[in-house]
Amino acid sequence: MLRHFPQPNVLYPHKRRDYFIAVFTFVCVAICLLTDSHAAIEKQNALGVCAWVFLIGLLLGETFEVRVQVSIAILFATAGEHFASPYMEGYIYRFHNVPTYVPPGHGMVYLTAVALARSGLFQRYAREIATFVVIVCGLWSLWGVSGIPDHGDAVGALLFCVFLAYLFKGRSPMVYLAAFFITTWLELIGTAVGTWSWSPIDPVLNLPQGNPPSGVAAWYCLVDAVALGGAKPMMEVLKKLHFWLTYVKDNKPIYQTTEIE
Repeated sequence: MLRHFPQPNVLYPHKRRDYFIAVFTFVCVAICLLTDSHAAIEKQNALGVCAWVFLIGLLLGETFEVRVQVSIAILFATAGEHFASPYMEGYIYRFHNVPTYVPPGHGMVYLTAVALARSGLFQRYAREIATFVVIVCGLWSLWGVSGIPDHGDAVGALLFCVFLAYLFKGRSPMVYLAAFFITTWLELIGTAVGTWSWSPIDPVLNLPQGNPPSGVAAWYCLVDAVALGGAKPMMEVLKKLHFWLTYVKDNKPIYQTTEIE
């Protein structure tokens, strides 16, 4: 069950870049969501520009594979946002749109999950962190179905089970563990200040859900899984495209015209 976890009793190195990415994103998420809670649409768009600048800056120091992963995460998550929010209304933003900072924000969130997952802290204390996350998220889910909340959170309990499957059956458990922290952070802030709110009844399952659902990290794990799984095939496609373009460029025939006297 823990075969994809890091080996215990190994002194994995700490890299400042990983912690910088995490702290930077956590701070940016808080500032962005608090600002957007009372901002006009023009300021919301400005937040989107800033998010893209920050994301591009962070990606400059990453490998090509990570950049591809982030790109896939953004594309998949953005499509999911438009389907789940404006179309299905599973959750609704203040302006009933998908804010411009959301696509690059998903990129920063995914990059943060990757950075924390590879950090010395998460590598060294993987099992302890996993125990903490399972206990906290499990108690949150139990509270949601205990009858104490007004309308319950059955969806959150189901998502918690999905999250456990990702954690113990997936090939990148550290990324999923890291995703729990950053996504719980942004969901609690975003819903608390009213930047968005989850529908009391899930439009697909027709079950009560919290604001946010307790196992909401599972949705982000899906984005992470798609990014991790799609990176290698996408890189192969890009390599073949690069080879083809290079071949065409290097072997482009040169047509010469001669004057007929």
